[in-house]
Amino acid sequence: MGEISFPHLGISIENLPSGFSVFGFRIAYYGVIIAVAFVVGYYLVDRMVKKTKQSSELYLDFAMIVIVMSIIGARLYYVLFEWDYYKENPLQIFNTRGGGLAIYGGVIAAMLTSVVYAKRKKISVGLLMDTACVGLVIGQAIGRWGNFFNREAFGMYTDGLFAMRIPWDTAVSHMSAESAQKLLPYVSDSMIQVHPTFLYESMWNLILFFFLWNYTFHKKFNGEVMCLYLAGYGIGRIWIESLRTDQLLLWDTGIPVSQLLSGIMVIASFWIITFQRLRLKKKRKMEQSIE
Repeated sequence: MGEISFPHLGISIENLPSGFSVFGFRIAYYGVIIAVAFVVGYYLVDRMVKKTKQSSELYLDFAMIVIVMSIIGARLYYVLFEWDYYKENPLQIFNTRGGGLAIYGGVIAAMLTSVVYAKRKKISVGLLMDTACVGLVIGQAIGRWGNFFNREAFGMYTDGLFAMRIPWDTAVSHMSAESAQKLLPYVSDSMIQVHPTFLYESMWNLILFFFLWNYTFHKKFNGEVMCLYLAGYGIGRIWIESLRTDQLLLWDTGIPVSQLLSGIMVIASFWIITFQRLRLKKKRKMEQSIE
């Protein structure tokens, strides 16, 4: 427990719990929020399926598989880039109740699962990804609030409008020694004021969701919506990741993995969109010349 406040917004929450108990079993709010994110994400995917006249049963089966694979992927990605800790504490690899799920790992696992599933069902991989990504991005927007209850995924010091105050002893457990050294001069009354980067990413994803939902009905080719998701999310993540104190680094290089991957995604996505649009334009010209 511990106080969390947004002083410039006039919001203060004392003793915010990280979970609750049912018959002696501890349930983390992080897990509850992730579950809600999956449910809402699937509901919106199902709505999109009906609007685009696809098979609901096909996507229900897909959801059952991709949810499990995404959680496994998110955990493996996190463990991989925190291996120095987990190689000394191997049993903690299976302890996800306190957090430790990396979104990019879940996205990569979901994309790989989509490719395999689409090929087995003999449907368009691009269409499957376009439809599923509207649920993915809204799920990310909701899921980020699990970080709020865990007091994690925050950034460096700020005195801006959305500045968030949290106890220093809690904050320091979710940051590198280097980040702690930079933040220490700003500690006041055992509290630190930081960027709520989980909030920034949640709002960014919400805006991206509304854009993708509407653009789906105007796309030029199957897979374009997924490319726009990867580019849009990547652009936001490059900025947001630069503020964070708990970056996953590319082992001994000091390079934030998420920023590197985001940059690659943005470039690759815009290249695919440009290539496909030029190909379609060329195809239309050829068809018109034949007529």
